Amino acid sequence: MRAALSIVIPTLNAESVLPACLASLMPGVEAGLVREVVIADGGSDDATQMIADEVGAIWVPGPAGRGGQLARGVAAAGGDWLLVLHADAVLGEDWVAAVQAGMAQGGPGYFRLRFRARGPGPRIVGVWANLRARLGLPFGDQGLLVSRADYEAAGGYRDIPLMEDMALARALARPRPLGAVIETGWTRYEGRWLRQGAGNIVRQIRFMLGADPARLARSYRD
Repeated sequence: MRAALSIVIPTLNAESVLPACLASLMPGVEAGLVREVVIADGGSDDATQMIADEVGAIWVPGPAGRGGQLARGVAAAGGDWLLVLHADAVLGEDWVAAVQAGMAQGGPGYFRLRFRARGPGPRIVGVWANLRARLGLPFGDQGLLVSRADYEAAGGYRDIPLMEDMALARALARPRPLGAVIETGWTRYEGRWLRQGAGNIVRQIRFMLGADPARLARSYRD
């Protein structure tokens, strides 16, 4: 019987971060947990595809936009369980046992977030992210472990330019924390930790109140 877990990673010019993400998956491959790695690309023009090909990942190209990329990636995956990660994520050493326990328990789960940067800004933003997740709204940079049945019952990822992770989290039964850490990149926060973090909170509230995801995406990029 083939392994049950498919890893789905959206990418766009991710050559600088994808190798570390893929390397952190190797314990799961060695343990017989990982069925496949699916790279849902949004039009990379760097070495992202070459890196994916080197590890035998399934390459799923298409238009840029994380919601649409993730929907295509999940559609191409064959596992009964999905682990969705961002390309700049690095899983902690104990992630295999944590995921196995989460799968045995059933229901969706997420990792405890930690930034690779150090200092008060990263700590404050990380504390808020983990608190928000415990309130039922984990975001994509915390990873998402979900069964295909639960994913499909929740309607899957929406093809929207921002908040695709929040939309899915709201539709799922309340995700539980997994007993492992995930480290993520910090370049989008560089030099403006609190400003970016506060802006994200405002955008999240606006989305829940019905704001257009395209408009929110423009403010996020700006």
